[in-house]
Amino acid sequence: MVYAAMSLTLLEKKIIASIQGDLPIIEEPFAGIAKDLNITESLFFEILKKLCDKGVVRRFGATLRHQKSGFKANAMTAWEVDESKVEDAGAIMASFKEVSHCYRRNPTKQWPYNLYTMIHGFDQSAVIKTAKFISEKTKIKNYSLLFSQTELKKTSMNYFS
Repeated sequence: MVYAAMSLTLLEKKIIASIQGDLPIIEEPFAGIAKDLNITESLFFEILKKLCDKGVVRRFGATLRHQKSGFKANAMTAWEVDESKVEDAGAIMASFKEVSHCYRRNPTKQWPYNLYTMIHGFDQSAVIKTAKFISEKTKIKNYSLLFSQTELKKTSMNYFS
């Protein structure tokens, strides 16, 4: 879908900027954000809802710091999937609770993989087990597990500062 360019008010930009990073871990984080913006919490939510309705904000979610929660292993798993089966296979893969990301990308002559999942587990054997189960469910046999070694950068996008 192509979005037409739209102009945002200064307040809309400030609201977007206020939700880009980590929310404070307090009972009512949005009340504090609204106060910092000199608006009421209800106006904050009204504008945020309009931004969602217009498609400016498409998703609002939480990021789990998997290492701090006990998940010590993850692997970007590259799958070679027949193009006619990408949608169905992707839906099955995305349904696994251990999968946090599922993307279709273009393969190359040297790298035939076109579907990618990030699989998380408590250890490498759990990740391998999940990949095998996904392989059985989707009947996709050619895949490669790329285990993370070191996290060099992990940030959310910042559109407005």
